[in-house]
Amino acid sequence: MAELKTKVNDLSVTEFLDGVTDTIRRQDCYTILNLMEEVTGYEPKMWGDSIVGFGSYHYRYASGREGDMPLTGFSPRKQNLTIYIMSGFEHYELLMAKLGKFKTGKTCLYINTVADIDLLVLRELVTESVRQINRTQRRLIQLPPGN
Repeated sequence: MAELKTKVNDLSVTEFLDGVTDTIRRQDCYTILNLMEEVTGYEPKMWGDSIVGFGSYHYRYASGREGDMPLTGFSPRKQNLTIYIMSGFEHYELLMAKLGKFKTGKTCLYINTVADIDLLVLRELVTESVRQINRTQRRLIQLPPGN
């Protein structure tokens, strides 16, 4: 099995974000950084060379593949600002309807700028997603061996 490239490391979050050349994108990153730090209570860490993540959880697929990922995080991509909602979006229809202008992937929320969304709704979305991941982790950890 190939080793994951997206692992927590000691690269500087501040240096990474200060290197974002677009002024608005850089300001948006710091807004999201502060929001996620407040919601999670975790210090931001670099995951790979382009994801700012908060906390971590362990996942294991039925196929046997497993690894660690941040509970939530973001990345300033060239096309947009990508926010990672690791629990996905299927449980959050009401929040998504109030969020603003965005696109989604399986666990990725794509926004152009923070001005396009309601930050209070994003705060609630991140909070609920982290709670969902933590609930799932507790259930996984409490399963008896062999189940």
